[in-house]
Amino acid sequence: MLLIRDVRRLALDRLALPLGLAILALLPGTDAIAQPQTLTLSDVLARTVGHDPAARAGAARIRAAEAGLDQAGASPNPVLGIEMEDFAGSGNYSNFDETATTLYYEELWERGGKREARTDVAGAELSLAKKRKTANLLDLAAEVQAAWVEAVAAQIATTLAEDHLAAVQQLEREFQRRADRALDPKFTHERILAALAQAQIDSEQADMTARAARAALASYWGGDGNFRLDDTGFDHLSMEDELDPDSTDIALLTAARETAAARLRFEKANSVQDISLRAGLRHFSADDDVAVVFGVSIPLGVYDTNRGNIERAQAEQLAAEIDVAAARNRRQREIDRLTAAQSASAHEIKRLDAEVLPRLERAVGLVREGFNRGGTAFTLLEVTEAQRALTEASSRRIDLLRRFHLAGARLDRLNDRHVSLLSNVEHNQ
Repeated sequence: MLLIRDVRRLALDRLALPLGLAILALLPGTDAIAQPQTLTLSDVLARTVGHDPAARAGAARIRAAEAGLDQAGASPNPVLGIEMEDFAGSGNYSNFDETATTLYYEELWERGGKREARTDVAGAELSLAKKRKTANLLDLAAEVQAAWVEAVAAQIATTLAEDHLAAVQQLEREFQRRADRALDPKFTHERILAALAQAQIDSEQADMTARAARAALASYWGGDGNFRLDDTGFDHLSMEDELDPDSTDIALLTAARETAAARLRFEKANSVQDISLRAGLRHFSADDDVAVVFGVSIPLGVYDTNRGNIERAQAEQLAAEIDVAAARNRRQREIDRLTAAQSASAHEIKRLDAEVLPRLERAVGLVREGFNRGGTAFTLLEVTEAQRALTEASSRRIDLLRRFHLAGARLDRLNDRHVSLLSNVEHNQ
């Protein structure tokens, strides 16, 4: 009986582990379910636009401009009034027997195209608000794209640091075996242990940097850093062949120029004096008669001719025109600078890939091969120097890729690359 009981207990123990693992796999929050997501740049931009308040602020400004456009088309309100004359005086006018009462309707006749000018200003301000919203979203996208580049570069640097650590760990094991066989002095093993400790520190620092970069990126949509980034295209050195001569920035300044021109037309229209028209009925209490009254009034343009406002609007229009021209020149200079920086980085990366990294990889392989054969032909310095040179060249390549894509992020902003993506994300919200 004891033997049978022991066999049953052993069978239950063997079933418990796989059964427990299967249950854990089905529960939420386990590793099988909580695998970190892999995010592309499009995913990151979509999450940011959906969370950042800049889009909502831009939409609110557009609604305000639309309300201003509605208000600009409104005509001045008419006036309905009543006047009483010749009462509460002296003599015959001490009572209400001689009172004259007038009920009138008055309306302001706007001259000079004021209403059309107001509508033009409001319409230009609406267009300006729309352009500014797009520009602000593109600024945000460029900022996020730069953070994405930093995070991807840090992620790749972490992999490089881990590979370097694994290589140094292998060297340490090999030197330990050589030390056991008295092929190398004891201090040699101590030096490789120091190199191993440094590689561990570098790996930990790279991991901390990558975590901080992911956290900074996730802060744009209020998330955490529990994700990976799709770095499959990070090695691609594609450059824009042609860039549009205009962009959202130029369109924004052009809209500001059109707004200034509309304000100038509005100020000129305001220099034309409006006419007030009045018509009504007057009742005479003395004989109970009624008469029609009519009146016209127009201000005399003697003192206020709106000259100052017109000159100010003219200066603002001129400044807006100069801003457009200056922005075109500034944009082209920045495009030239960024393109040159990209070309320089791409050229060095290609040289590293063709001439430096393959030779360093062969050198490491040859040193390792000779070192593994035993003997004293290769010293610690030669082995570690070959590995260090390969790691430094690879790290240099990652930094060049980071610079290349940071320049590309700025070029994408200047060329409005993400405007369609941002529009689709807003439309789907």
